[in-house]
Amino acid sequence: MKLSQFKFNFTESLIAKYPADVRHDSKMMVLDRKKGKIEHKAFSDILKYFDDRDVMINNNTKVFPARLYGSKEKTGAKIEVFLLRELNKEMKLWDVLVDPARKIRVGNKLYFGDDTLVAEVVDNTTSRGRTIRFLFDGADEELWKLIEKLGEMPIPKYMNRPVEKLDKDRFQTIFAKHIGAVSPPSAGLHFTKELMMRMEIKGVNFTEVTVHNGLGAFRAVEVEDLTKHKMDSEFFDIPSETSKVVNKALEDKRKICAVGSSVMRAIESSVSSTGRLNVNSGWTDKFLFPPHDFKIANCMITNFHPPESTLLMLSAAFAGHDELMEAYQEAIKKKYKFMAYGDALLII
Repeated sequence: MKLSQFKFNFTESLIAKYPADVRHDSKMMVLDRKKGKIEHKAFSDILKYFDDRDVMINNNTKVFPARLYGSKEKTGAKIEVFLLRELNKEMKLWDVLVDPARKIRVGNKLYFGDDTLVAEVVDNTTSRGRTIRFLFDGADEELWKLIEKLGEMPIPKYMNRPVEKLDKDRFQTIFAKHIGAVSPPSAGLHFTKELMMRMEIKGVNFTEVTVHNGLGAFRAVEVEDLTKHKMDSEFFDIPSETSKVVNKALEDKRKICAVGSSVMRAIESSVSSTGRLNVNSGWTDKFLFPPHDFKIANCMITNFHPPESTLLMLSAAFAGHDELMEAYQEAIKKKYKFMAYGDALLII
C-alpha cells in the first residue's frame, strides 16, 4: 500500500490534551469487521463484548520520566535531553535526543539538577540523536532514582501544555511494572481496577507481555512505498505463562484481544510455524500494514491515531483499510478525541 492512502483531514482540535476524568469513562467506538457495523459506547461497556475464557493481553511496561532539563558546561546554555533507552548498564551509556541539537557536540558535558547529575556526549547518532555517558559512581538503581527525581514525564509536545501533577499517574497504565518506556501503551490507559475486576469475575483472563515503547512508532513515514519504511527496534518479552494462556485460548477458539499496537507487534513477531505464540524475548522492528494475515489476536483495542502514522497503518491492517478509514470519518463527525489521552477503538 501507499502512504497517500492514509490521509484524512486532521486538525489540532481532535487531539486530547487531557485524559477523561475517570479512565473507563472514555468514549469507545466498536468496529465489527464481520457485520460492517459501528457502535458508539463508553469504554466501561467493553465488559459486554468478552466472556468466560476470553483473553486480554496487556503491555506491562512502565513509563519513566525521560525528559531532563539542564545546562551546557562553560556557556550555561539551557538544554533538553530526552532519554530514549539505556544502551549499557555498566558504562551508563544512553541513547538520547537533544534540543537544541546544533549546540550539543561530542565532548560537551551536560549538567542536571544542582549539578548532581553530569553527562558527557560521546557520539552523534542522528541530527538530533546523541549517545551520552552519565558520569556517576553509584549503582544503576541509584542512577534510576536520580532520573526519577530530576526527570519529567514525557508527555508528547503535541499536547502543547506543560507537564502537570496528574500526568505522573495518568500517563501510565494501572498495570505498569517493568520500567523502560518513554510512551505508555495508550490503549491500556482506559482500564481501571474496578473494570478489570468486573471482567475477571465474568471469567476474562488477563495476561501480560512487556514491550518498552520508544518513539519509533511515532516517527514520520517518509516513503510513499510502505515496504521501504523501517521501524525502530523495541525490546519485548513474552513469558511462558502468557504463551500458555494464549495458546489455550487459540485451541478453544476464544476471543484473544491485543490491548494496543505494541502488544500486536510483539505477538506477531513471535508466531510459531504452527500458528501458536512462542515464548520469546528480544528486539522487534516489525512493521504491520495492509495486507497482513494476523495469526494470534482476533480483536484489538487501540486509540485514534494521526494520518500517515504507522499506528494508523497497523489498525488498518487489522480492521481493513476502507473499513477503518470510514470509521475514522465517523469518529471525526462524532467528536472522538485522538492520540495518547484520547478515546478507544475496539475492533472485533
